[in-house]
Amino acid sequence: MMRTFIVKRKWSYLAGIVAIGAAQFFQVRIPHILGNFINRLKVGGTTPHVILGFALDLAVVAAGYVVAFGLGQTQVGRLGRTWEFEMRQTLFSHWETLSARYFQQHSVGDLLNHSLNDVTAVRQALSMGLNQISQAVFLFLATLYMTIRTINLRLTLFSLVPLVFIPIVIAIIRPEVRTRSRLVQEGLSDMSESAEESFQAIRLIKAASNEAVEVKRFTEKTQTIVDRQMRLVRLNTVFQALVPLLSGIGFTVGLVYGGWLVIHGRISLGSFVAFTVYLSMLVQPLMQFGIVINLFQNASASIVRLQVLLQEKPDIQEALNPINREQWSGRLTVSHLNFFYPNATRPALSDVSFNVREGTTLGIVGKTGSGKTTLLNLILRDYDPPPASILFDGVDIRDMRLSDLRQLVAYVPQDGFLFSTTIGHNIAFANPTVVLEAVKAAALQSKIWDTIESMPSGINTEIGERGIMLSGGQRQRTAIARALIKSNAKILMLDDSLSAVDARTESEILQVLRQVRGEKTTMIAAHRLSALRDADWIIVLDRGRIIQSGVHQDLIKTPGFYADLYRIQTGGEPAHA
Repeated sequence: MMRTFIVKRKWSYLAGIVAIGAAQFFQVRIPHILGNFINRLKVGGTTPHVILGFALDLAVVAAGYVVAFGLGQTQVGRLGRTWEFEMRQTLFSHWETLSARYFQQHSVGDLLNHSLNDVTAVRQALSMGLNQISQAVFLFLATLYMTIRTINLRLTLFSLVPLVFIPIVIAIIRPEVRTRSRLVQEGLSDMSESAEESFQAIRLIKAASNEAVEVKRFTEKTQTIVDRQMRLVRLNTVFQALVPLLSGIGFTVGLVYGGWLVIHGRISLGSFVAFTVYLSMLVQPLMQFGIVINLFQNASASIVRLQVLLQEKPDIQEALNPINREQWSGRLTVSHLNFFYPNATRPALSDVSFNVREGTTLGIVGKTGSGKTTLLNLILRDYDPPPASILFDGVDIRDMRLSDLRQLVAYVPQDGFLFSTTIGHNIAFANPTVVLEAVKAAALQSKIWDTIESMPSGINTEIGERGIMLSGGQRQRTAIARALIKSNAKILMLDDSLSAVDARTESEILQVLRQVRGEKTTMIAAHRLSALRDADWIIVLDRGRIIQSGVHQDLIKTPGFYADLYRIQTGGEPAHA
């Protein structure tokens, strides 16, 4: 993943790294100039003109360092931000392809942690990490070259002996740093999930006066992160302490041996002063190696998590050679449909069969958990039905293009999810380019237009997260308007989506639907039988099976679930009414 991105932009990275390397070669000139200046002072004859010459040399070198390092750091940093942008786009596009099952098994907090913390960790490795490793490598090599060429080979080698143990320390702690970094990322996911869940349930929490419990739960999640981060910090602290210790030993060796060389005239005083500065420069890249190791270990743990996510495949796969038709009607055939949810012990639907002719209305009724929503979800291929069990115009829906199938169906779930934008944009969701007149027409048909006109900004009124400014009935009517504006849909499916409106409004909406739907098919799943009385055919589900079917007038006269439910909902009204 990182390698592919770097290889693709290798010349841009090379330009940035070369600029950073050039900056280090400017930097190592400074001690050399300083040493020569001290030697000149020692021999005497220093004039203001000479001093000005050395000052100008330092200024030119410093300016070269600033320009080169600034250009290199900017280039590498820009590439890191480019990766961050592209990866978040890739993640979101990939999530959009995944099936409903994936989102049932993964929390929103965990998904956001991938997009925020994991992507940021990799970006830091690709920008700050690569900056520092380039700087460290070039500074180390340039400093080593200058000390050997301009000062003394033995002095350099003796001083470096303690520092060769640093790579050994890195090799020992590297696997543990990776493990602890991964645990920190997992803890952040758990915390994000807990916070997101509490925010969504804030009304329930306040109604139950349960704030203290939620704070305690969040505190426990946060404490887990702190504990894991402290374990990682302690490990990094050991490394960060060992590097200065080994560097100090090397500095001591250099001071003792270098001083001896000066006393015996083997090197000049200026060279010795320059060497002490070079030695401190050698320590800097070694310290940077520690920081870089930490960054790349964090990135390594995050890359594994991102790779696992990107390897997820949708359960619902498009047919290799999907059937493509110019025209579809709304004829639906369900034949001996059986369906089990993953890991379920009993079927959600069992041997379900029925036909829905084009332009007719099918009513579906049953207890909660009887399979109504499952049936509608299978028609949409949110889950895959068995082959040849659901046919659209005689074509197995598994052989249709997914985009065709879902364009041909307008679905209104009970919750009627709304986005935190204007009510107009919510209605036009399925067709963002639709004109205002079409939005108004759909709103009139779903009986929400009067509400819109009473709003402060009319159709441009912001309705808050999940439509929080609207009542349950208003949200349902807005969702119905959104479905009605999908004019090319051959099947309209209402999944108990009139449950929150009053009986009069329900009757008016159903009457409008019969008028505007014309030759198009409608499927209505409901608990309230008043929504089904005019359906052309009704099926009654119980534990995934069809236990009754017929028209309303026949079913209320036939002993069974439908007639019993009708009597309950009409207050004991005789079945012949």
